[in-house]
Amino acid sequence: MTTLPLIAGNCGRGKGSEDRGFELVHRFSGRDPFASELLGSSFTRANRIRSEEIYRNRSWNKFSIFAKIKKGKKYDYPWPDDMDPNISSGHLSYLSHFKPLTEKPKPVTLPFEKPLVDLEKKITEIRRMADETGLDFSNQIVQLENKYQQALKDLYKHLTPIQRLSIARHPNRPTVLDHILNITEKWVELHGDRAGYDDPAIVTGLGSIDGKTYMFIGHQKGRNTKENIVRNFAMPTPHGYRKALRMMKYADHHKFPVVTFVDTPGAFADLKSEELGQGEAIAHNLRAMFGLKVPVVTVVTGEGGSGGALAIGCANKMFMLENSAFYVASPEACAAILWKSSQAAPKAAEKLRITAQEHYRLKIADGIIPEPLGGAHADPAWTSQQIKNTIVESIKELENMNTEELLQHRRLKFRAIGGFQEGIPVEPNRKRNMKPSEVNMPKAADIESEIEILKKKILEAKGPSDPITSQTIEKLKQDVDKEITSAFISMGLEEKLESVKLELSIASQDTPSQPLNPSLKEKVDKIMQEFNHNLSRPGAYLGLKQKLEKLNLVNGIIEMEERKKKLKAEINQKIPAELKAKMELLKNAEEKISKGETLDKDLIEEVEGVKKELVEVLKAANLEVVGVAKKNVITAPPELKEKIEKVNKEIYEEIERVINTDGISRKIEDLKADIEKGSSSEDREKAEAKIKEEILATLDVEALKQKVENLTVELGLPKDSVTEDKVGVENGRF
Repeated sequence: MTTLPLIAGNCGRGKGSEDRGFELVHRFSGRDPFASELLGSSFTRANRIRSEEIYRNRSWNKFSIFAKIKKGKKYDYPWPDDMDPNISSGHLSYLSHFKPLTEKPKPVTLPFEKPLVDLEKKITEIRRMADETGLDFSNQIVQLENKYQQALKDLYKHLTPIQRLSIARHPNRPTVLDHILNITEKWVELHGDRAGYDDPAIVTGLGSIDGKTYMFIGHQKGRNTKENIVRNFAMPTPHGYRKALRMMKYADHHKFPVVTFVDTPGAFADLKSEELGQGEAIAHNLRAMFGLKVPVVTVVTGEGGSGGALAIGCANKMFMLENSAFYVASPEACAAILWKSSQAAPKAAEKLRITAQEHYRLKIADGIIPEPLGGAHADPAWTSQQIKNTIVESIKELENMNTEELLQHRRLKFRAIGGFQEGIPVEPNRKRNMKPSEVNMPKAADIESEIEILKKKILEAKGPSDPITSQTIEKLKQDVDKEITSAFISMGLEEKLESVKLELSIASQDTPSQPLNPSLKEKVDKIMQEFNHNLSRPGAYLGLKQKLEKLNLVNGIIEMEERKKKLKAEINQKIPAELKAKMELLKNAEEKISKGETLDKDLIEEVEGVKKELVEVLKAANLEVVGVAKKNVITAPPELKEKIEKVNKEIYEEIERVINTDGISRKIEDLKADIEKGSSSEDREKAEAKIKEEILATLDVEALKQKVENLTVELGLPKDSVTEDKVGVENGRF
């Protein structure tokens, strides 16, 4: 109802300063109306008067009122003429803006579902051909349908977190009101927060299931662009949360169980909402929900974003649809903050653990409601039925508790999420799985030292493999696999890789023994080329590059050791048993020589004979012997050990003196810093060569050589006494 305001004042004074009062002239009748006549017209239901313009007529010193008659609606509130108060089923459609769609929604194919599109096209084409030609293609259609179902099953069995999120955001996914109308026999929607506004992003109302009344509250998304704009994309304002709070108090007063549905990207974060107390409204709901004395059940049907979802999600039991998501920040926002790029959203989705499976594993969700293959939009009625069964069973369980048990159950559920347990003190020094500090991250020098230690362990290992070494190598492989997966995600190649994997699985089922399809092989090569190109960029993926280099080196060492063992086994098989006994004699003779004992003439002759026989056996085994050298191992007497240590000490002191002078130590420190920064191998080699040249130029090499020669003479060794065995084989040298 509208009223017409009247403005009066000391108007109409003439030249003679005579107070003429004020005069109202009706524009339509030309006569002086009474105020009651003007105001009375505004009370009529058929006509509504809207004031358009009031201005002062300067020539007559009078007021003129211009008005327009506008035809109004028959009903200001949508109540029908023949309202039936005894409704037995259905819902009061005149209290809801949710009407059936005039057009069927268009099918939407998600990016990871594209491999299935080809199979759908083939099935459609064959059916069209069957209709046009009249031929029987039923066998081919059945085979293609079976293949399609198998591919669909394989695809939805191994969904990534970002793929599940895309299903939760699917435009055709059933909304909260779709589920409510599917599971209730009677339903009436309730509006308003009793503070002047009805937020369409949150719907509330009473509904009955199996004759029992429930209070339903949920976020409502639109089914098309127009509805999404009206519903504000299910992002509530403070009015929406206050409306939900009003309905919760109403349900608590009348002892109705509360069922909430979560499907929102988050609360609406505009300036007006903040001015109206968005944070206060959410906080008030959180506090009030923990005090409700009736059972509260929450079902996450789509995506649940941060506090906007939690404001109606503090329940005794929370269930999530199979392809729903719950997060504190959207993967896109998280990727923009941490990796400065939205392309890292798949990686962020994996790290945030947003899926229903992760929430159930972490005991945040109390159960997972299954969805049909293809998502809830593939069969909304079946999905709603699963939701109904879950709600009924959980409410029955919660109604067996008294009020105190119900409140305690809800409180302990949320206290247990952080790992807290009643009656058990919290450890003050508990270790957390925090991100490792960059200060303690392994440097290039540390990785090189790890490689050397691992290499030494492999070379020294005899007999069965060392379990510690095997565990280290296995851990290295797992780290490399994780780094490669993360690199694929950050490069945006994950969807292409999943598509190729699906095609490979389909191809292997069809023709398991056939070679790889050329087109498929080309796709794989193209993905690997793009991956290698991104990996080879300077400064990119340094950790992965170092680990790959380390893994390749370890694999090379292991392969070389296996080849040695294999060759040794082959030689041992070809050496006769008699010669093996003689080789023991040769081994004993070498031990005696190493201890400084002298051999008699007969033993020396026998040893020489064994050597000749061994050479002949190796030649017979198709192994080429390129030379035989003497190996003299002499242990210095105890009185000479002190002299050796003294000479070594003098050499080290001389080298240390040279390094500490002429700024060589500073250059060595600079070289270490460059290595830690990841400088190129060429620059490092040049710097090392330059430092060596400066050391040799400054070092008194002749004096050191003289000391070593004097010590050698004192030990009684010839200058060329130390030689190396040179035994070659056909396929290499060792």
